[in-house]
Amino acid sequence: MENKLSKRLWLNILLFSFMGGVAWNLENIYFNTFLYGSVYSGASEEVLASVMAPTTAISNMVSLSAITAVVTTFIMGTLSEKIKRRKIFISLGYTLWGIITASFGFITKENIAKVFGFSDDVKILTFAIWSVIIMDMIMTFMGSTSNDSAFNSWVTDVTTPSTRPKVETALMFIGVISMLAVMGVGSFAQNGTISYKVFFIGLGLVVTACGIMGLFTLEEPQIKGEKTNSNYWADLFYGFRPSVVKKNANLYLALAAVGLYNIAVQVFFPYLFVYLGEVVFADLVLDAKTIITAVISIAALVAGTVYLLKVGGKNKIMSFLPATALFVLGLFLLSTSTNVILVFIGVAPTAIGYIVLQVQLSAAVRDFIPQDKIGLFQGIRMIFAVLIPMVVGPKIGDIACRISNITIEEYGVEKLVPSTSMFLFAAVVAILVFVPLVILLKKKAFDSITKKVEEEYEEEEE
Repeated sequence: MENKLSKRLWLNILLFSFMGGVAWNLENIYFNTFLYGSVYSGASEEVLASVMAPTTAISNMVSLSAITAVVTTFIMGTLSEKIKRRKIFISLGYTLWGIITASFGFITKENIAKVFGFSDDVKILTFAIWSVIIMDMIMTFMGSTSNDSAFNSWVTDVTTPSTRPKVETALMFIGVISMLAVMGVGSFAQNGTISYKVFFIGLGLVVTACGIMGLFTLEEPQIKGEKTNSNYWADLFYGFRPSVVKKNANLYLALAAVGLYNIAVQVFFPYLFVYLGEVVFADLVLDAKTIITAVISIAALVAGTVYLLKVGGKNKIMSFLPATALFVLGLFLLSTSTNVILVFIGVAPTAIGYIVLQVQLSAAVRDFIPQDKIGLFQGIRMIFAVLIPMVVGPKIGDIACRISNITIEEYGVEKLVPSTSMFLFAAVVAILVFVPLVILLKKKAFDSITKKVEEEYEEEEE
């Protein structure tokens, strides 16, 4: 395999990672705010007391979505590996993913009342909540088929140990750009400039267009191994075999680090944008001190991230532990923040650690996966990266918010809002990331990867 990626490969990597990021960020950020600010909005205190709390609904939606994602990735990832095809899963999956996303624009309490003939406000709100949750699961099925299983396998297929850190860095920054793009458009939906219907339909159709485009731009990668007559159901549970776990111990240690890191992230992330909108930026005043602090924070974030990714490009050891330490420190700082300036100060180390760990852990997992069985491990990866974190993390965050019991008044009704305690709980979980990382470092697990990278760089120079 060539150590340099072609322009066409880069186009597809950037295009599908960006549009996948648009769809996932739309789900991870705005389905939560849609539930909180639209579905629950206007309900009386009596009705709110008769249905699940907003933070609980968000927690349940995230957990059920995670379960759907993992089951889907197991099934579709194994199927993709068995038939040695990626393109059809990516293209068709993205096309349907966008259509399902657009359908959220039609979920309203008014439509629920008309379709089911309800007049009772409790029933209407309950059905609206569960309609969002169930449709989110269907959307997750399409996203996990096209992105989590097929696209992730495709990226591993077309990259090498020397190109993966670059690709993972690109994927991370494209993820940030897609998040900012979604937030930029989504802010108009949040403040009522455009309706959520226009928001969901517009972005959904863009994702669908990407899937159709993939039919012409994507090429099947050279997947190692031939089609086999192995039992599909046996392949489905391949990664659970004790012999496989023992043989790939480094992979499972890396996945353990991924799991703990993502649990810490999911403790606060599902509630983050509600917290920012309802608490941090509710009465924001952009004075000189705030602007200067924000600029310095962003500069430190960029400089720190670039430096750690650079030193960790050839040797991951040099970035793992500092990134974890910064992530923990930043979360502790955010847990004590009482104003927007302190939030900006805490964001820098948190974001540096978040980005670098995401890039390096993802690259490490790709490096440790047996290259002739990439698809068979995508479900296992999802258990650690999605299922456990998105089931456990939001529950911890919900508990943290309920313990703090911070509320705001909206239309004369008291509503529970996320609080800084979620960052403290996340920091405690993040400390545990050191355990599998230290074990991997003591085993010198990254030495072989570092050697491969050095050899590939030498080949490029020749």
